[in-house]
Amino acid sequence: MSRKTILHMLTPLQHMSPFDVNMALDAGFDAVIPYTDVSLSDVGHLVQDAIFSRPPDAGVATGIFLAGKDAPLALDMLDAAKKAMVPPFEISVFADPAGSFTTAAAMVAKVEKALVKHHDRELNGAAVAVFGATGVVGYCTAVIAASLGAKVTIVGHDGIERVTEIAASIQQRFDMNVEPADGSTEALKTAIVRDTEIVLAAAKAGVQVLSKAQLGSAGGLLVVADVNAVPPAGIEGLKVNANGEQLDATQAVGIGPLSIGNVKYKTQAGLFQKMIEAKKPVAFDFRDAFTLARDLAK
Repeated sequence: MSRKTILHMLTPLQHMSPFDVNMALDAGFDAVIPYTDVSLSDVGHLVQDAIFSRPPDAGVATGIFLAGKDAPLALDMLDAAKKAMVPPFEISVFADPAGSFTTAAAMVAKVEKALVKHHDRELNGAAVAVFGATGVVGYCTAVIAASLGAKVTIVGHDGIERVTEIAASIQQRFDMNVEPADGSTEALKTAIVRDTEIVLAAAKAGVQVLSKAQLGSAGGLLVVADVNAVPPAGIEGLKVNANGEQLDATQAVGIGPLSIGNVKYKTQAGLFQKMIEAKKPVAFDFRDAFTLARDLAK
């Protein structure tokens, strides 16, 4: 007898994202149940309620999705969920807070492809600046780029303090070095871009991060990508559907938010489908998202 596939969606926020609910149901889950205001200490109890309510062979048909808007907290929740398993009672877990893991994976995968195609370069050794680094997408983008050997600078729009704390967090959790930088003025941002080959913009929607003049002053710029689809563009002059077209007054090519979003959508849907189709319980985070996004990016 085939069992219903059930996805329990946990968030520390007041509401579960309708985007994630729709994605999970469209991917094929039979039932999706949201849980809100979930703390880290709640995760283990909820997971054990889920694993012990079905026989071990039904574990593969049961999943936990971890949402929210905090990447480190989602990773801590993922660890807590794994620790709560009592083999052979195990279920699948997928963390993607605010869609950040799949969005970051899609952006880096698209940039990686564009870098090879247009400049015959790899991310390894490339100078990367992440704007919007205090946000959840920026955090994950920085980690993925650093894992590929890029020299990553995380830029703080409100000064150096918060990005310094984030850099220390990344070093502690992943043993990766990223450099914090103060991007609180136009002059400081211009100086950062001048020493950058790859710009990854993950700032708040509807906020312009860099101007055409700032991009034009960067002689070594190779690829610019932005996840903001709400006007004005985070990168002035970058079209929302750009997919490797050259930016005015630069040698750089651009990757727009709709091109990134297409891969992000397929990546999140694909990981949900992998949960449903798995023969044994799986656990997915941004690393798994990037592996799939690399296959999907064109």
